[in-house]
Amino acid sequence: MRIVTTIAFAAMTCATAPVLAQGTSAAGPHVVIYKTRADYRKLVPVTMNGDKTEIVSFPDPSDIKTGSGYPLPVLLHKGFLLDKRGVGKNTVFLKMTYMEYAKLKTPPTQAAMLKMIKDKHPITALYDCGGRYAMKDVVKEVNTLIDSKKIGTSCTAIQ
Repeated sequence: MRIVTTIAFAAMTCATAPVLAQGTSAAGPHVVIYKTRADYRKLVPVTMNGDKTEIVSFPDPSDIKTGSGYPLPVLLHKGFLLDKRGVGKNTVFLKMTYMEYAKLKTPPTQAAMLKMIKDKHPITALYDCGGRYAMKDVVKEVNTLIDSKKIGTSCTAIQ
């Protein structure tokens, strides 16, 4: 029975997952890269609504530090950053570093976070480069795309 269930699940998964170039699946985390107006790498990102009037998503302080440290973005070539926290088109950064935020017992209130926003429009470029599992060495492969000026054709601009 276990084999039949596994085969049925695999068939359903393959049949419903969108397929990308070279047979890669869209399932799983995507490689998102971005540029910002200033160096916000150590600041905590939060997500605002489309009108940028309220914060709709933010981390709990206990989620900020992992076993390997803080989820700082990876610096890529030409000022691009590889996201590790879910940066998107409505992302802003608080005037708090990951280290400061991790020391809080509870997240700041909505009103307090709104006052802590460093820049309401920090993202200057944002791209989705496809499924992370489709790449063997994400940093190396994305840097190659950046250096060869293929980001605009190999990745999807997020606006």
